[in-house]
Amino acid sequence: MGWFFEDFDPQGEPVLTPERTISEADVMAFAELSEDNNPLHTDAEYAARTPMGQRVAHGLLVLSAATGLSAQAGQMQGTALAFLGMEEWKFLAPVFFGDRIRLRWRVADKRLASSGKAGVVRRHMEILNQRDEVVQSGLFATLVRTRA
Repeated sequence: MGWFFEDFDPQGEPVLTPERTISEADVMAFAELSEDNNPLHTDAEYAARTPMGQRVAHGLLVLSAATGLSAQAGQMQGTALAFLGMEEWKFLAPVFFGDRIRLRWRVADKRLASSGKAGVVRRHMEILNQRDEVVQSGLFATLVRTRA
């Protein structure tokens, strides 16, 4: 079981997940699923002629992979009731094929819902690459069960 609302501490230490490599297969599968076949993601020859110089992963693929890393970390397994939204999300740097990402998050703030059975936890999320550069960041708001 994950953390309950009461367990999330705005003064607590950041949580750091294990890494995940973003592969060519990930990008191609995401392109097919999302129908976003922009050649910047899928065509090596085209991408080589762009300012990036190579193919880049979809920003939303990286974000999706980071939500999976958060889930695997387990803090919200069985206690999260709803993902309420993202705020101030920024795409700061590209992620290339073979880059390794991980998620670092900390509790920004939390507030108890009027029912007392759940509360909103806002977490400041940072997706880091293998060089510990922040490639994306922002806030996630999640409705989390209380022990009540």
